[in-house]
Amino acid sequence: MTPRDSSDSPDYPRNRWSDLDRPPLSGTALRRGLVRDGGLWRQVDVVQRTGSTNSDLVARAAEGGLAEGVVLVAEEQSAARGRLDRQWTAPARSGLFFSVLLRPAEVPVPRWGWLPLLTGVAVATGLSRVAGVDTALKWPNDLLVTVGDEERKAGGILVERAGDDGVVIGVGINVSLRADELPVPRAGSLALAGAVNTDRDPLLRGVLRSLEDWYGRWRGAGGDPAASGLQETYAAGCATLGRMVRAELPGDRSLVGEAVAVDGDGRLVLATGAGVQEPVGAGDIVHLRLA
Repeated sequence: MTPRDSSDSPDYPRNRWSDLDRPPLSGTALRRGLVRDGGLWRQVDVVQRTGSTNSDLVARAAEGGLAEGVVLVAEEQSAARGRLDRQWTAPARSGLFFSVLLRPAEVPVPRWGWLPLLTGVAVATGLSRVAGVDTALKWPNDLLVTVGDEERKAGGILVERAGDDGVVIGVGINVSLRADELPVPRAGSLALAGAVNTDRDPLLRGVLRSLEDWYGRWRGAGGDPAASGLQETYAAGCATLGRMVRAELPGDRSLVGEAVAVDGDGRLVLATGAGVQEPVGAGDIVHLRLA
């Protein structure tokens, strides 16, 4: 069932004062700008509030018949999730909170591990073009900006399977959050990083067009990260490489070493003090210092 697009409803709240800083998104305008014959995006829905766009889209995909290219955007999420089921909240219309459904049938499943990295490259590229702000990627799924002289997280990516042939990718980006609205002191936003544009409509369009471009390249290369240019581009924009990090691994284990590469499977390769290189495929990464 297609959700009612609340952004186009006469009951949708458009307080003329609060909207001056954070105007609502228009589903009609986004569909007009993004949905086209032969393009990836087939449907763009905007809802005023939901628990989690990822949970909603995974559930809709499970009902069957949902084609690749559906985008679900929320003005506010009450139960947003990050990696490791971490919870986070943000004021309504203060950021971009959306999920997309992809079905990369041409790509072998083992290469699907590149999807969070691909999304990170696409988001960083799109934001750089539209917002004019420098961004960096923290392996595997965080978007970093610089506020003053401090590196801060301004966004994250969550990838979940949707049946046997689908993937739902959720993206959350802090756009206009002020310092007194940050959920934690080390969080950031595009506004705090000096973005020249914090209008969420062109920002979302730029990110989705960038994601369509990178997904098309990767899928066209059968998911090969080298042939598609993804591996090289990710490494160039990854703030984790060249630093000493601590990897918090499953089973309450940790590994400290210099992050020296992202391998062909999308794993972070650490050079440890024992003189060996160990790939990390899953875990929480803590930046310790520049190597």
